[in-house]
Amino acid sequence: MPKTSDRPLSTNFISTYFGADALKDGEADSELRGQHIVRVGWDDVGPFLSEGGTLIGTQRSQSFRLLEGRRKAALNLITHGINALVVCGGDGSLTGADKLRAEWPEHVNALLASNEISAEQANTYSHLIIVGLVGSIDNDMALTDVTIGAPTALHRICESIDNISSTASSHSRAFVVEVMGRNCGWLALMAGMSSGADYVFIPEKPPAYDDWEHELCEALRRHREMGKRKSIVIVAEGAIDKNLQPIKADYIATILTERLKLDTRVTTLGHTQRGGKPCAYDRILATLQGIEAVKAVLELAQTPGGESPLIGLRENQIIRVPLMKAVQTTQELAKAIANKDFKHAMSLRDTVYQTSFDAFAATTRLDERIKLPESQRMRIGIIQLSLLGSSSKHASQDWTGLMDGHVEELGWLRVDQWTTRGGSELGTNRTLPSAENIEEIVGRLKMFRIDGLLLIGGFEVLKSLKFLDEVKSQHAALDIPMVHLPGQSARSHRQSTISNNVPLTEWSLGSDTSINVLVEACDAIRQSASASRSRVFVVETQGGECGYIAMLGALATGAAVVHTPEHPVGLEQITKDVQFLKRRFEADRKGRSLGRLLIRSDKASKTYTNEFVMRILNEEGRGLFDARQVSLGHTLQGAIPSPRDRTRAVGLSIQCVGFLERHSKKKTPAEGCASEQPPAVMRNTSVPTLDPRGTGDEQMWGTIVITGSLVRIANLDEIVANADFANRRGRNAWWLELKNVVEMMAGKKQDELGA
Repeated sequence: MPKTSDRPLSTNFISTYFGADALKDGEADSELRGQHIVRVGWDDVGPFLSEGGTLIGTQRSQSFRLLEGRRKAALNLITHGINALVVCGGDGSLTGADKLRAEWPEHVNALLASNEISAEQANTYSHLIIVGLVGSIDNDMALTDVTIGAPTALHRICESIDNISSTASSHSRAFVVEVMGRNCGWLALMAGMSSGADYVFIPEKPPAYDDWEHELCEALRRHREMGKRKSIVIVAEGAIDKNLQPIKADYIATILTERLKLDTRVTTLGHTQRGGKPCAYDRILATLQGIEAVKAVLELAQTPGGESPLIGLRENQIIRVPLMKAVQTTQELAKAIANKDFKHAMSLRDTVYQTSFDAFAATTRLDERIKLPESQRMRIGIIQLSLLGSSSKHASQDWTGLMDGHVEELGWLRVDQWTTRGGSELGTNRTLPSAENIEEIVGRLKMFRIDGLLLIGGFEVLKSLKFLDEVKSQHAALDIPMVHLPGQSARSHRQSTISNNVPLTEWSLGSDTSINVLVEACDAIRQSASASRSRVFVVETQGGECGYIAMLGALATGAAVVHTPEHPVGLEQITKDVQFLKRRFEADRKGRSLGRLLIRSDKASKTYTNEFVMRILNEEGRGLFDARQVSLGHTLQGAIPSPRDRTRAVGLSIQCVGFLERHSKKKTPAEGCASEQPPAVMRNTSVPTLDPRGTGDEQMWGTIVITGSLVRIANLDEIVANADFANRRGRNAWWLELKNVVEMMAGKKQDELGA
């Protein structure tokens, strides 16, 4: 709980050091006691970033529900000089905190009348400021897209289902997996999209049929008849049918065993979903929302008595909404479910939720009745250039594969397992179209009767499209729609879009996975640095001329210093970094060191290399610290895709196919086809939406980009105009402003101010 400061946070989040009083546990039935209000400093909470759980503790308090309990809490706060609370919790915690705020004048007057506080204290602490942060693994709070803890819980669920899937496939079993979520099916739905599950049950959208058991069995039977060896059904703990009767995992297992004769197992993940280290996205989300909470406290201190804000996330922007409005909307959703008004319940969720459900259905509903006649179906080719593997009708590893005739028709079963695999199932290299090979490329497009191309990659795709655009008037075979999906492969070239360097888009597929790999590695490195006492590790990341990986990784790991190509690194800057590190180590308590990280992109400087920086640190840090270097290299291109990358891939690919269909010469899509109603959801979430104001539909070639508040298809000309081909990156990047945040969280800005 930061206190008011004479030096407020600026728009760049530059602050002074400030202490805070952490309320530990909440003391259940014995209220808040003095010994459970502990003052913490900068380095006390530094290690929290990589720790799971609630390190200051949390408990439900029955006595806080009573007026007397809240009055005792008010006395403890005033006694310790606290006039602001940043409360992280669910709707219960936030409701209780706002109730305390509303009653505060009454508590102050009563405590003054009983001589438990002085008149001066009553005047000083006449108002209580409440700012809410939502901590909920269920992601069940209204008016915010994501809650703190939910992304990490999804990681735990997907890890478990990935492990279950391998044994399920080996033994040809069915597994019914129960995940948390009483009135919210977010975890179940996103896990279903991320794992390639066959069926999901969520509370907000029960099965439409009374005999839902028959529909479930028919869906799984179709999948089995197509050759699938395993069946995965995910059920939220609060799943119900349309008559509000619970749908339980054990009952589903019985149905599958008796009707389909499947060897079925039930797995209840339970509290394993609450544990483990936070994922990179959760760390960044909590950090940025925490900063906004501090800003809100300082602003409210200037005009006390206002409505309590809730810090949330909407359309990738940190926002403030009225706390009680969010709580009331959340409670309204539960009432809508209880009243069987499921349409209203879904409307109270953010748009991504509904369209995620539609996307899941589109990728799992294998019903021949919804397909177009053979003559109207498109033959969509996929070409992958140094980037992420995907699935479609016809796929080639790259332009070389196309020219060599290495084209394979992909069916649903062929690509079913790809969701959980890293790397490139198609294979890839960097051959580009040119004057020498264009005739062969065009010939192959004619031979395989390709009606549209989905190109997955980074700058290689942009260069390919740029060249093809120059020669398309000479080749009728190029008069087909083409769409570029920015993405990467774990086995690709070092400058692919794990760097997130495609112009105009805020995210590229694969970048989230790479940041998580970086975070996991840095956690281990920091542990070594701390155990060694007084050590700095200089960690080099990939990224080419784009510093996205280094910057986001520094924010997620709590690095002390970050170097990127966008912020030139010279001797003067390195000297400042050395002096800052020396002062930070000097300030450490004797016998205790957290260890520190300097994260730098591999192209941050041609002169001041990783080894050079390490040598300078070793020389200048004598007596205070030593330094070691680590180059993570291609480890950043490995690992299983993160859930966030998986769900994005589903949504973006559906949008891309919809774009190709809209521009195809084969019209009249059948009911249920992807082009009939493309998913429409908020940006930078699981399934993006196409912005009708700028889809780029006036051209047949484009790149799907996340820009502004929505997703759109950007025309090739627009992409090229915003590309820095020399440095292989866009001309503007949203994340550059995060350098100030990284430095503030490390204490660097405060150090420069002499605080």
